[in-house]
Amino acid sequence: MSKLLNSKSFLIISLSLLSTVIIGCNRATSNNKASQETGNANNQEAYTAIPAVSLNNSVENTDETLIVATELINRQQGKEALAKLQGLEEKYPLITPYILLKQAKAYELEKNNQQATAVLQNILKEYPTSPASAEALYILGKANPKYWQQAIAQFPAHPRTQEIIRQQLSINPNQPRLMATLIKYNPGEPGIDKLIERLVSGYANQLTAEDWAAIADSYWLQWDYGKAGKAYAKAPVTARNLYRAARGYDLGKDKQLAKQYYLKLIQQFPDESDTGLGLRRLAVLVEKKEGLKYLDLAIQKFPTQAPAALLEKAEILDTLKSPESANKARQTLLIDYQDSETAAEYRWYVATQKAKKGELVTAWQWAQPIVINNPNSAIAPKAGFWIGKWAEKLNRPEDATTAYQSVLSRFPRSYYAWRSAVALGWNVGDFTTVRNQTPQVIKASRITPPGGSPIFQNLYKLGLESDAWAHFRTEISDKTSLTVAEEFTLSLWKLYQGKNLQGINKIWDLQNRDTPEDQQQWQQLRQTPEYWQALFPFPFEETILKWSQQRQLNPLLVTALIRQESRFEPEIESSAGALGLMQVMPPTAKNVAQEIGLTQYSLTNPEDNINIGTYYLNFTHQKYNNNSMLAVASYNAGPNAVEKWVSRYGLADVDQFVEQIPYRETKGYVESVFENYWNYMLIYNPEVGKLFESLRV
Repeated sequence: MSKLLNSKSFLIISLSLLSTVIIGCNRATSNNKASQETGNANNQEAYTAIPAVSLNNSVENTDETLIVATELINRQQGKEALAKLQGLEEKYPLITPYILLKQAKAYELEKNNQQATAVLQNILKEYPTSPASAEALYILGKANPKYWQQAIAQFPAHPRTQEIIRQQLSINPNQPRLMATLIKYNPGEPGIDKLIERLVSGYANQLTAEDWAAIADSYWLQWDYGKAGKAYAKAPVTARNLYRAARGYDLGKDKQLAKQYYLKLIQQFPDESDTGLGLRRLAVLVEKKEGLKYLDLAIQKFPTQAPAALLEKAEILDTLKSPESANKARQTLLIDYQDSETAAEYRWYVATQKAKKGELVTAWQWAQPIVINNPNSAIAPKAGFWIGKWAEKLNRPEDATTAYQSVLSRFPRSYYAWRSAVALGWNVGDFTTVRNQTPQVIKASRITPPGGSPIFQNLYKLGLESDAWAHFRTEISDKTSLTVAEEFTLSLWKLYQGKNLQGINKIWDLQNRDTPEDQQQWQQLRQTPEYWQALFPFPFEETILKWSQQRQLNPLLVTALIRQESRFEPEIESSAGALGLMQVMPPTAKNVAQEIGLTQYSLTNPEDNINIGTYYLNFTHQKYNNNSMLAVASYNAGPNAVEKWVSRYGLADVDQFVEQIPYRETKGYVESVFENYWNYMLIYNPEVGKLFESLRV
């Protein structure tokens, strides 16, 4: 099947570092850096809908009373709701406008429009800046359109206001200011690209620099970098916008304009962090000797860019036949920037080259510093695991065991932690047995977002989720940057909306925060079970469990594959035409439907998609004698390619086979699916959690 997500989207989730085995010693090297994975695997909290509350009159808890009142309103029982709401504003002064809103809605249900209007007017008078007023304006605007205009002017980001704007555009689509407002607060949302095209093609001369910035942001989020570059060129002149203009032109194959904007960035913002990366990008676009000048400037002025710039400098010097200078640059990288990701990548490159030649001791020596000096590197768990593999080949079983235990204890969330668990004999399913595993799957519980104002927190904890999220969305709308807690909370909102792709990716992108304070907050967040449960959500659980059981497939493996295929987006479509949760190609779906007698189906319907997708996944398992690694690889690359690889490389060492998969996308896909599977086991299966805890003790 053709896939939606290319290799740059694969999540090789590397957490904190494992200790490793030092050659000649049967022990693990420890370091003083705290493990990033201290979250209790048995604390099974995740983001799900709040459980239903009884509506009988015996409820005495005030928190539940408010929830019950909301349910009564939803059931059109205004009189009963008013009775429950009586006096609650005195008990909850922080959220009084929201309680008043519910009273107004209850009065409306009882046809007491005069009293409802009076309550709504009171909200506008007493709480004019509260996002609750946006809801009041929406209700009042049904009878008097002036209130809707006030909502647009005062609360443009509020979900109700967005609803107003969409409604007005459906009546009269030729309203550029409304179009620009919708784009600003919904970058990258489905359908926004078409709205942008209409706005740009019909009203470009009416757009402000801020409008172009919003348009550019949306293009950027959709990976349409060529258009993004052109839009950023018209946005306010900032270091970020100039860099993105340059990079957009660069990726859009307009190298001349890319160079112009990189130079503008360097000249106008010589000390901004974006400039450091811009120098490296520019070095690739110019003659090699000129490129060395820009790389030297990056090395001198921007410590975070220096490691990569040094390696790039070495590569240029190699092409210029200056091996001594090239080696000097590499040595500077390995000594002065030994804890950098670039140093880890270079060390791993050399280690793998040595291993290919059979020089396993030398490979071990090159890999060992990675796990010591680079605890936050994506390569660290991989290096630790292969140290274990090489130790086995060198007949060092005790060293191998220590290495695997170190990977598992220090990097419990990585693909290589799962491979280490398998090597240690844990009952977690190997490539040849995972299909038949039937792990217990526990229900996830509701979590409280860490960000937002006290009002938002109060609303959320009381179960008024819709009100809470509308409040949060409004209060962050004009912030130029969000804290880590706020960004994570925004991600939870996306998950709440069912926008799982955006939610998961936003959480993943938290690792790219560049200030020390943000990095510290991110590391702290990663130590909580809530972080991982949000990163690995379990939508469509009942449907997945149902069809997994029907096909005799491991339900967590199916979930892992869906997460990689579509990020749980039911209506998503790949560029090749694959559709839905399991990214099924229409011809494949047609054949499967005929096999199972399914006459009516839709690939964007979760039930149908998982039905058909699990049938095909079962087929790939049967084709490869229930080898899940080959089945998953075939699901991505097709059976013909997999058969060629098996014939070429053999399966004597399955880990080596995965390393040798020639399609970079498929190699990353296989690792990602099984890393996903492992994380779902850690989060939703209590037995694996207990095994992990026993190792930690």
